[in-house]
Amino acid sequence: MMIEANLQEISASIPSSVTLVAVSKTKAQELLEEAYNAGQRHFGENRVQELEWKFEALPKDIKWHMIGHLQSKKVKKIAPFVHLIHGVDSFKLLKTINKEAEKCDRIIDCLIQFHIAEESTKFGFSIEEAEEMINSPEFFSLKNVRIIGVMGMATFTENTTLIREEFTHLHEIFNQLKRNQFRHASYFKEISMGMSGDYQIAIEEGSTMVRVGSAIFGARN
Repeated sequence: MMIEANLQEISASIPSSVTLVAVSKTKAQELLEEAYNAGQRHFGENRVQELEWKFEALPKDIKWHMIGHLQSKKVKKIAPFVHLIHGVDSFKLLKTINKEAEKCDRIIDCLIQFHIAEESTKFGFSIEEAEEMINSPEFFSLKNVRIIGVMGMATFTENTTLIREEFTHLHEIFNQLKRNQFRHASYFKEISMGMSGDYQIAIEEGSTMVRVGSAIFGARN
């Protein structure tokens, strides 16, 4: 019952306009079922292999989010069913997603990942790289992917001022793209930022989607 109580507490603390993605990576099937029975429908995984077997094992109305770094060679495994790919961090990856989505006769929703943190280990575009990609003729030829927003991860730090600045920066990137490249795209509306430790700050800075794991399921295995 702990998971149900945690979900209720988190849901009560976030606006109804914010999507709560339960980060279920490394968690056992029965824990996901407990969250599902409590009404949770959006789940996030960061490994393709784990995402595959959980999709097979769990109810089909679950919306699966690929939240980790995705290798191009593994896209085909999740293309038939993935709800949203959060971490599009290269043009090559986006083109691969488009190709595999076409084979499945699907349009796959994606977020462009931006590098907003101080850590060099994080993946993502700069605003200049993203605009160059979006303005290219090749981008316009991609008919089986849809960019619905942006995603970013803040620096792993206790410094909440820095975290807030990074989230503010991602919101500014979103606004810039919305004004310019996506001004006629009503579907371009998601800002995926904020995790268990910082989702409240992220929401204050405009997040529409938070990825919460340990605050729902307990500490990592």
